[in-house]
Amino acid sequence: MKSLNYALLASLCALAVGILLVVWPDMAINYLVITVGVLFLIPGLAGVFSYFLSMRKRQRTKAMFPVAALGSALLGIWLIVMPMFFVTILMYVLGVLLLLGGVSQIAGFAAASNYSRVPAGMYVFPILVMIAGVVVLFNPFEAAAVPFVVLGVSFIVYSLIDIFRLIRFRKEAFRSDIQDITPIEETKE
Repeated sequence: MKSLNYALLASLCALAVGILLVVWPDMAINYLVITVGVLFLIPGLAGVFSYFLSMRKRQRTKAMFPVAALGSALLGIWLIVMPMFFVTILMYVLGVLLLLGGVSQIAGFAAASNYSRVPAGMYVFPILVMIAGVVVLFNPFEAAAVPFVVLGVSFIVYSLIDIFRLIRFRKEAFRSDIQDITPIEETKE
């Protein structure tokens, strides 16, 4: 029965996370960048502090100042303080890459059409990629939120199916829990 309660609690938590991701995807973006900032900050600070501790102990080896650790810590602080700056830059870079990728594919098909027949349908996907690049360039924040909305919807669907499974098959789950608890001696008889 405890495993049933745990599974139900896990499904309800997944449902809550899914709803939050769908309702506030822009906040999820910020927290993701902040989390990445923390992941840069902690090892960076650890490297800088270990350097100063080794200097304080006056170890015989003269270690060089950990420039990479300091850079990691500073980048972490910057990511934590200004997350939307990085989201904006990343989305513009992705928009330009999509636009250039679409143009490159169209140019490749045009070059291939000089020596082979290229169906018109082959141009549809590069054009869609170019349109996606333009949309990202003109709406970087909305485009950044789309993956989180998709992830949120996935969490919601998963949790609702799991809750349905738990409710629908709770008797079978309860029976299997009882069988798991049955002492070994009784099962041998």
